[in-house]
Amino acid sequence: MTHSLLYLADPQQRQQAQAWAEQLQLTLSDTPPTQGCYLLVNTQGLGLALAEEPKVAPVQVDLVGGRLAHRRQFGGGRGQAVAKACGLKAGISPRILDATAGLLSDAFVLASLGAEVWALERHPWVAALGQDAYQRASAHQDPELASILARLRLFQGQASQRLAELSQDLQAEVIYLDPMFPASKKSAQVKKEMRLFHHLVGQDEDADLLLEMALDCASHRVVVKRPRHAPYLMQRAPQIELTGQANRFDIYSLKKLTRDA
Repeated sequence: MTHSLLYLADPQQRQQAQAWAEQLQLTLSDTPPTQGCYLLVNTQGLGLALAEEPKVAPVQVDLVGGRLAHRRQFGGGRGQAVAKACGLKAGISPRILDATAGLLSDAFVLASLGAEVWALERHPWVAALGQDAYQRASAHQDPELASILARLRLFQGQASQRLAELSQDLQAEVIYLDPMFPASKKSAQVKKEMRLFHHLVGQDEDADLLLEMALDCASHRVVVKRPRHAPYLMQRAPQIELTGQANRFDIYSLKKLTRDA
């Protein structure tokens, strides 16, 4: 269940909240709902909350500090699994279309490592969380951060409808897919972001279709992020698998990535 209101959690942010309410066609409210998912605006920006879990902090995207700042500094650079899977290495910085962008974690990391990344998110609320974070990050007077944001573009829409268009415009060498998978029965082990996402958007029923489309649109490779023991999309085995403790990257290689010009 979702609500057609936007909760103003901080009265000093009314102007910002009104702008989001207008963009997302929501009614601004000074009172939070008592059930379901809803958006709010507080001192940290736009957030997603679940009324049934009032003690859980809202999900908000932070491109400046927190986990992403830690990954920028200590994540292992191009040695990270997602970077290896997408083909980033010395002299190779591919153009990547992230067609299931979510909270922008992987898209931002890939852009921070030198790739040009176009990030597409289908749910307007989730896309708005990323857009809010991008706007807040752009206000920082940080040349390094500015260079990362210059390599990252955000889009909202259904991947099944926009993947071909965007991949052609970007001339995408790599298409990256991280489809939502069914909720774990061990709910206590599921991150709060995933619990909220399952409430908000459910699972990606068109994941097989997206892989089929991506294989037609990418020039060099398609990368699919999956839970470690999940079945292959389309029941199609990749040429390469990178397996970690919790996740697996299925790499469908179409052509060898070449060095940057």
